[in-house]
Amino acid sequence: MNILVIGTGGREHALVKQLKSAVNQPKVFCYGPYRNPGIAILSDGYRIGDLSDVEQIKIQAQQWKISLVLIGPEAPLRDGVADALWHCNIPTIGPRKYLAQIETSKAFARHFMNRFDIPGAPRFGQFNQLDQARPFLEGLGDDHYVIKADGLMSGKGVKVAGEHLFSQQEALAFCQSILAQNQSFVIEEKLIGQEFSLMCFCDGKTLVPMPVVQDHKRAFVNDQGPNTGGMGSYSDADHRLPFLTEDEIKQALAINQGVIDGFNKAGGDPYIGILYGSFIATAKGVFVIEFNARFGDPEIFNVLSILETDLLTICNAMVNGTLHETEVRFKKFATVCKYLVPQGYPDQPQQPRFQPPLSFHNTSLFLAGINETSDGLFATGARTAAFVGRGKTITEAHLAAEEALRQMQGAFYYREDIGSPQLIEKKMRAMAQLRISKCA
Repeated sequence: MNILVIGTGGREHALVKQLKSAVNQPKVFCYGPYRNPGIAILSDGYRIGDLSDVEQIKIQAQQWKISLVLIGPEAPLRDGVADALWHCNIPTIGPRKYLAQIETSKAFARHFMNRFDIPGAPRFGQFNQLDQARPFLEGLGDDHYVIKADGLMSGKGVKVAGEHLFSQQEALAFCQSILAQNQSFVIEEKLIGQEFSLMCFCDGKTLVPMPVVQDHKRAFVNDQGPNTGGMGSYSDADHRLPFLTEDEIKQALAINQGVIDGFNKAGGDPYIGILYGSFIATAKGVFVIEFNARFGDPEIFNVLSILETDLLTICNAMVNGTLHETEVRFKKFATVCKYLVPQGYPDQPQQPRFQPPLSFHNTSLFLAGINETSDGLFATGARTAAFVGRGKTITEAHLAAEEALRQMQGAFYYREDIGSPQLIEKKMRAMAQLRISKCA
C-alpha cells in the first residue's frame, strides 16, 4: 500500500514515523515545501513542492500510485486538496474545502455553531470595517475582548486584551493590520479559565476521542511573550488533565459531536479526518475557542507517542466509515512535549545549525523546522524540534524531556516550565478558584 503524507513539519514527521511502524509495512511518500531529514530518512519518495499547488499534488499522488493520503497542515485543506484527491478516487484523511471552513474561517465556525444550536459559543461579531467594530469593542469593555483574523495566519492572527492589547487604540490598529491583508475579523468576548484540546478521529458519523491535551501558545516561561504556533503541551496518564472534571470533558466531546451532526444535517460530503476542538473550561462551563480540521501541533506528539492501535488501521476505518467497529487504544502514560526553537523566535528568528543529542531515555524526537543542506542541518526559523517525554506521571515525563533538551547546544531556547509541578499546581489552583467563584 502506498501512502502520501502532505507537509514536511514536525506533525508530518510524527505521522510518517507512525505509519512506517504499521503491521503491513506500507510505503510512505511525502510532499512538502522543504526537505525534513527526519521524514526523508523514513520515506519511500519525497517531492519538494508548494502546498497550495493542488494540481501538482494530484499529479504526484497519481504518479506514486497512492492509495491513501493524510493531509497534515491547514493550508491544503483551505485550498481544496482533499476535494481534488477524492475526485480522483484517492481516499483522503482531511476534510474537503467546505467542511474545513470550521477551521479556516473563524466567522464560519461561529455562525455554524449558532445555526445548529451547538453550545459553547461566546458573544461575537464579524466586521470588515473599523467603524462597525468600535461600538462592539466598547460594549465588551477595556479588557474583555479577543480579536481574531477570520482566515489563517499561522497561529498568529489572534490577540487578547490585557495580554497583547492594552488599549482600544492598539486593538483598532491590530484590526487595521488584518484588514490590510484583505481579511475580515471577529471580535469575541474574552473568556477566563483553563484551555485544553480534544482531538477526535472521525469517519463522517462516529467520533473517537484522543487523550485530552493542554497546549501553551506563549513564547516564554509563565505564559509571557508573543503567541506562537505552540511551545509545548502535556497530557496525564489517565488521558485527562488534572484541573478538568469528567463532566467538562463530556461537554467538550458533545460539542465536537454537535459539529459533525451539524454537517450531516446540512447534507453534502462526510467529514473524514481529525476534528480538533480547542476549548476553555470556565466558571460558566466549557466554551469553544476555535476548531481545527487536522492534528494539532504540538498535541499530535502527545497522542501519537502513546497510540497503541495501528494508525493505518484507524485511517482505513475513517475512509471506510467503520470507526464504530474499531477499538482505538492509548497507553496509560503521561506525556510532556517541549519545542526547541531558535533564538529570536517568533518575531526575528535566527537560523542556527542543529545537532541532535546523541542519546536520551524515555523521550522521542520529532524534527520540524529543519532544512537539510549539503552543509548540514539548519533551523528554518520556525519551531525546530519537538522533544516528547513519557512517564507514569506528568512530572516524570517533564523530567525526561528536560534531560534530552539540556544536551542541546547553539542559539536555541525552550520553555522549561511546561509540564513542571509548579505550573500544574498553578493551573489547578486557578481552576479551583474559578469553581469557588461560581458557587459564591
